[in-house]
Amino acid sequence: MSGTKESGRQVPQAIVEATLRAADARGVSAADVTLRDVAQEAGISRSTLLRRLGGTRQALDEALRAAGVEPGGRKPVRERAIEATGALISRQGLGTVTFERVAAAAECSVPSLYVTFGGRDELLRAVFERYSPLVDVETFLAAPHGDLEDTVRRLYRLLVDALKREPRVLPALLAEVFARPADENVQLVFQNVTPRLLAGIGQWLAAEAAAGRVRDLPPLLITQQMTSPIFLHFLLRPVTGGFAGADLPSEDEAIETFTRAFLRAVALPPPAPEH
Repeated sequence: MSGTKESGRQVPQAIVEATLRAADARGVSAADVTLRDVAQEAGISRSTLLRRLGGTRQALDEALRAAGVEPGGRKPVRERAIEATGALISRQGLGTVTFERVAAAAECSVPSLYVTFGGRDELLRAVFERYSPLVDVETFLAAPHGDLEDTVRRLYRLLVDALKREPRVLPALLAEVFARPADENVQLVFQNVTPRLLAGIGQWLAAEAAAGRVRDLPPLLITQQMTSPIFLHFLLRPVTGGFAGADLPSEDEAIETFTRAFLRAVALPPPAPEH
């Protein structure tokens, strides 16, 4: 059997391949795969594997390097799959995401994706979690923040940064919403997004309403009133900027304009001092 010879020890190619399969299946780097897992994947006992390695793991690590794989340098399957799926959505849309295409792009096996995510739905949730503004917004609102105006302004900056983030997953998903709102893939993503958006921005606005600082409007409507104009502007901005004579404001100017417009629409004047 062919193999890689390092430090006087011939490591069978089948052992190298079994190590890579075990790493993919468990979503870890080759350095984190146990010899027991390698032996199981290779269909041999651990003691037999050790004999073939000369009693030390070093020979296996050297064989992996000789094969072009740094044992600790390869991202886990989970990371590679999320990045590959994000790129697929950005370039070709949500409907193109299959485990077969993700596995090919992430250089892993389809079974390893099932082990890591359980199914396509969980993969899409992980991708949206990574590339949407939800986590950033939740983290920001959970920490101390400024007054109403400053908070709106900073939330807008988080939303704009998410729209610009590569791969452009959020713009691609929003485009799918307008093109195919009844599509089951779109429904799946936004069934997970809407409750979290309401739990984040919606609950914060509800607290502002309870404190008498903004109008007491239905949470979904006031959340959409805040987010929809800035989403639309920045989604159309790349196209609008190409029109001759278009007077496109800077990003900061646009954020400032939308901040003031939202506050004019929903902010309440402070109560008059009691005499």
